Formats: sequence, structure tokens, C-alpha cells
Amino acid sequence: MGSVLHTVAIVGLGLIGSSIARGARTYGLADRVVAVDRDEAVLERVRALGIADRATADLAEGVAKADLVILCVPVGAIGMAAAELAPHLKPGAILSDVGSVKGSVVAAATPHLKPENPFVPAHPVAGTEYSGPDSGFATMFQNRWCILTPPEGTDETAVATVTAFWEGLGAIVETMTPEHHDLVLAITSHVPHLIAYNIVGTAADLETVTQSEVIKFSAGGFRDFTRIAASDPTMWRDVFLTNKDAVLEMLGRFNEDLAALTKAIRWGDGDALFELFTRTRAIRKGIVAMGQETAEPDFGRARPDPKAN
Repeated sequence: MGSVLHTVAIVGLGLIGSSIARGARTYGLADRVVAVDRDEAVLERVRALGIADRATADLAEGVAKADLVILCVPVGAIGMAAAELAPHLKPGAILSDVGSVKGSVVAAATPHLKPENPFVPAHPVAGTEYSGPDSGFATMFQNRWCILTPPEGTDETAVATVTAFWEGLGAIVETMTPEHHDLVLAITSHVPHLIAYNIVGTAADLETVTQSEVIKFSAGGFRDFTRIAASDPTMWRDVFLTNKDAVLEMLGRFNEDLAALTKAIRWGDGDALFELFTRTRAIRKGIVAMGQETAEPDFGRARPDPKAN
């Protein structure tokens, strides 16, 4: 795919932001990539890695000439960032993001934007437990979903531009409403993360009782939970606070199902257990069949080389 944008500005150069920067340059999606981050140490790494044409802490300067600005900051900070950069966007510039919550993001960002600056929220469903500019890699989004949630009435050309950008990064693009996105992601991502944080926290509490045997004898299942629970704490704090209603709805359903499972174990109902395990195994096979995962253990995820561009 050839260059479709002159300048792309990426605000926040963590795992996702640095992967977008690498991908945009690797696949020729923009003539110029500008990295914006308030952390000077991050900017120094961006310059050393050579993953952007310009790296600056000045948000106004960084977005001034951009055709597309992508906010790669925690969802709780998106409203504030949008308010700060909105006056500096050129006419026709598109604002987007990568947050895993969409309803609250649309509500927080849209009021600050001028009519000539469309907002096309995006959520790339990809990532690792690593963070920082060294952890990104250009192929992060290959064959992964990217969900766009443009508010009703958003300029179709802007949606097409953002769609083409993510497809250029290798993603499979799906469009849905912000509300539907938040409900779906509550069960597929947010609640699983909450459960992982909880079970790893419980294990940590048991460490003194078991004399470190929890860590020493970690089986594959627990290791997978620790990978999820190693995710960025600021990001996930904001996710649960901003998608509270959908998360609580899914947690209610989960607790009901957990109570039924507890009852089956208590009363020795092997048939109920076997039926559940058979049904859930089929879901795993479906995910593998869709190419969204491999059949290998530990989620099939190879550890990326942090030094690779």
C-alpha cells in the first residue's frame, strides 16, 4: 500500500503508539511520522530507535500539520488531550485514538472538536504485556481486529481514511457503535483482565503460606493469567472506571455462572461440568480457526525482541 497521508502524529509512544509509528513507516502509510510525548526519556528512546521523523514534547507543534492524529494515551486522559490539541488541528485533520473503551471516549473528546475535525475512534485488539517505545513492533496489528466506532454523522471520507490506515497496518477492520463495542469488549477483554488481576493477587496473598510454591510450581494456566495481569496498571484502571456499567453487567452474569459451577462441583454433577468444558473447548477451536490465535500453549505468543524496530 502506498503513502496515503502526508503527516501522522502519534500522541503517546508506548507499546501501541510505537508499534503504529513503526508500522506507518515500514508500510509507507505516511510521508512523515511525528511522535508526541511529555516524557523526555521516552522521546530520547524514540529518537535513538529512529521510529519517527520528529519527536517532540510540544503537543501543539506536534499536531499542527498532521492529517491524522492518533491518541495513544490512557482512556481517562483522552478528553483532556483532545481539549488541549483541538485548537491546533488544521481544517480537515482527523482525530482518532486506540482506547479499549469507546462510549466515554466519544463523550469526553467530541465536545472539544471543531466541525471540520472529525473524530474516528479506533480500538486495535492487539498487544502484549510489555510497555514503552522499545516494546513495539511493526507487525503488531497483522491479522488482528481493529474496531472503529465513529459517532453517528461522522464524515464518511474520514472513516474511509482511518480504515485504510489500519488495513495498511495489516488489521481487519470492523465498524460498530461505541455502546455495542463496550458491551462486547467487557466480556471478551475487560472482565478476563479483572479476573486475571484478581487470581494473581490471590496467589500473591498465598505466597507466604505456601513458601513461594505458588510461583515455583506455576502451571500453564496460572502463567497465562500472570501475562494478562502484567498489563499496564494505569490503562486498566481507566478502562474499568470508564466502562463501569458494561463491566458490572458482565460481572453479574459471570457471578451467576460461577455460582452454578460451584453448585455442580459441590454436588458432584460431572455431566454439567463435562458439558461446560466441552462447550468452552469448542469456542477455543473457533478462535484458532479464525486465525486470531494459535493452538500453542501460553496463547501462542512469542516474546518480541524489545530492541527490534
